[in-house]
Amino acid sequence: MASNLQQRDAKVCWHPFTQHQIDPLPLPIVSAKDATLVLEDGSTRIDAISSWWSVLHGHCRPELAEVLFKQASTLDHVLFAGCTHQPAVELAELLIEVAPDSLSRVFYSDNGSTAVEIGLKAAYQSWVRRGQAQRTTFISLEHSYHGDTFGAMALGDPVPFFSEFEPFLFDVRRVDPTAESLRTALEELGDQACAFIVEPLVQGAAGMKMHSIEFLRAARELCTEFGIFFIADEVMTGFGRTGSLFSCQTAGIEPDIMAIAKGLSGGILPLSATLVSEEIYQDFLDDERAKAFFHGHTFTGNPLGCAVALRSLQLCIEEQTPQRLQEIGNLVECALASLSDHPRIEMRRCGGIVAIEIITDHGGYLACAGDILRNACRELDDVLLRPLGNVLYAMPPACTTEEECQIIADAMIKVVMQAVQ
Repeated sequence: MASNLQQRDAKVCWHPFTQHQIDPLPLPIVSAKDATLVLEDGSTRIDAISSWWSVLHGHCRPELAEVLFKQASTLDHVLFAGCTHQPAVELAELLIEVAPDSLSRVFYSDNGSTAVEIGLKAAYQSWVRRGQAQRTTFISLEHSYHGDTFGAMALGDPVPFFSEFEPFLFDVRRVDPTAESLRTALEELGDQACAFIVEPLVQGAAGMKMHSIEFLRAARELCTEFGIFFIADEVMTGFGRTGSLFSCQTAGIEPDIMAIAKGLSGGILPLSATLVSEEIYQDFLDDERAKAFFHGHTFTGNPLGCAVALRSLQLCIEEQTPQRLQEIGNLVECALASLSDHPRIEMRRCGGIVAIEIITDHGGYLACAGDILRNACRELDDVLLRPLGNVLYAMPPACTTEEECQIIADAMIKVVMQAVQ
């Protein structure tokens, strides 16, 4: 029986990544606290995926709510073209302080996809400013996913999300996460190559595919050797998800451009940022106005988002959030030990991210095993999980308790065993 909220939703809403013809009605969430979501009927679910990887500290964290209220009572919004304000400046100052040393400028936007788009545009136009407009080819990893706007779609693997848009997408060279594959692409492209973009250590929507620190270091060296930009898409991996504040720091590398979002505001408000090197920023300084970086959004540098993000980042530092997420990942992984020797299961972990892949001849987002996992997840009455095709994963917020980690692991075992029977 559909709840009142579900019935009303069904008449007016269109949900992301949802086939409304066959998918069940969405869960009616009425409130949340820490790692717990409360449904319309009073039942609860542990948010084991941090609501699409964004809720960093936990839901309704008092410190963030207080900052939001105070800022909303002082300055709610002002355009960031020709104006500035303290929350944006203070957040940019702290981001530059804690980010890799190669980055010195912050451009704000609204979500991960736009943060990536800004990075792409800045990279290519930087080459144009240097008189090398022929550098039009970006390099990304196989199975990449960097967002749903057109530039980001071009970077991603077209199947299954973007195939129908291929006539509108620019050419991208995709490589395996090996130094040999990347070197071959760079040698073949020559001065046509613009930049290499990667989600450092973990490819999120690809099914939490993980690559090595050694590959990232080799990729950084190759980008330097061939003279192209290294773009780190830390939209998902940033703010402690893989063990360090940023995954680039885990690998000890410095990107030329870095996109961040999701955990930036602690999951409270839509906010993202693109950090670039001083060299790239300087390429856009000119007496000719037309050579400025013509990009912007209505809510670029929104004071509410910046104020909350500043406090969230301070909490990351004060509470050692990366270390806490690492501990949570270890707890969940240990609680899944009974699955480690199963012949049809591959387990992997990086920081606070734990993934279980069902080995099948036909993997990917639309795999049959994914249907089984998805249906089994919807039957859970204590945990919110949402698989990526034939991959089930957990990425809980930093407030998750040891008991909740065990409950999450038990739910994952229950779901996975239905898929491998």
